[in-house]
Amino acid sequence: MDADANGPDHGRYAYSALPDRPVYDWPGGKRLAVYLALNLEGFDFGGGLGAELAPGGPQPDVLNYAWRDWGNRVGAWRVKETLDRLDLPASVLVNSRLYRDCPGLIEAFRARGDEIVGHGRTNAERQGTLDEAEERALIAEATAELLQREGRAPTGWLGPWISQSRVTPDLLQEAGYRYLLDWCHDDQPTWFRTRAGRILALPYPQELNDIPAIVARKETGRAFADALVDAFDEMLEQSVHAPLVMGIALHPYIVGQPHRLRPLRQALLHVAMKRDAIWLTTAGAIAEHAILSETAL
Repeated sequence: MDADANGPDHGRYAYSALPDRPVYDWPGGKRLAVYLALNLEGFDFGGGLGAELAPGGPQPDVLNYAWRDWGNRVGAWRVKETLDRLDLPASVLVNSRLYRDCPGLIEAFRARGDEIVGHGRTNAERQGTLDEAEERALIAEATAELLQREGRAPTGWLGPWISQSRVTPDLLQEAGYRYLLDWCHDDQPTWFRTRAGRILALPYPQELNDIPAIVARKETGRAFADALVDAFDEMLEQSVHAPLVMGIALHPYIVGQPHRLRPLRQALLHVAMKRDAIWLTTAGAIAEHAILSETAL
């Protein structure tokens, strides 16, 4: 970890102002790439962690556990139906233990042709609290499960709880990952330095993310949907001057709720109706294009 007179630095990337960068196109001459990140997550009963509908209850926290479990039993299938109806691709961020806990769930998204992204073993743990050997083992276990189930290893990773240690990018690069989603520091793909090479950081949203918006900031489903539309329209306009990536992060136990799904569907329809003006794709496809075209910072 680098350090200077002002304190420690992450040492992964240098400062770069967006207006000073080269201008390039996404495939088809498009300037705005849009992807949907659908989080399929599991939680340990009585183990704590997880977004809370009603905070502060003792364990076993039946109320919040059941609320989140509803997302895998009901909400995810309603979100899938919306994606099918609007012909939208998705990057599905998968806790590997869901193959065991929710048989048929991940397989249904695989059948759509969606990208499967590594998201740890379970959201009942944070990898950033582990020592290096334990974190390496977590990454290896989750990756091996996805490789066995999908027939290919995932190329992208989002840590459970967006939790990273100081060596997470190094471990992911050494495990064969090509991109990570944990950092929300830019609107374009950027290269991270690692101890054995480099790994691509792809923009992942924390504002256009239903947990911070709805659980933390207490926005309504309608307000969240309006924010998606406003951000899309603004970024489409701004992308005339620079290629941009817009991610939308969704969790079925939140936006799968009927009163939130209806405005979300309207917002996604707004995006889908502009598909000829944008690159509507997956996180993995964006990363591969940036790597192969050598356009990332």
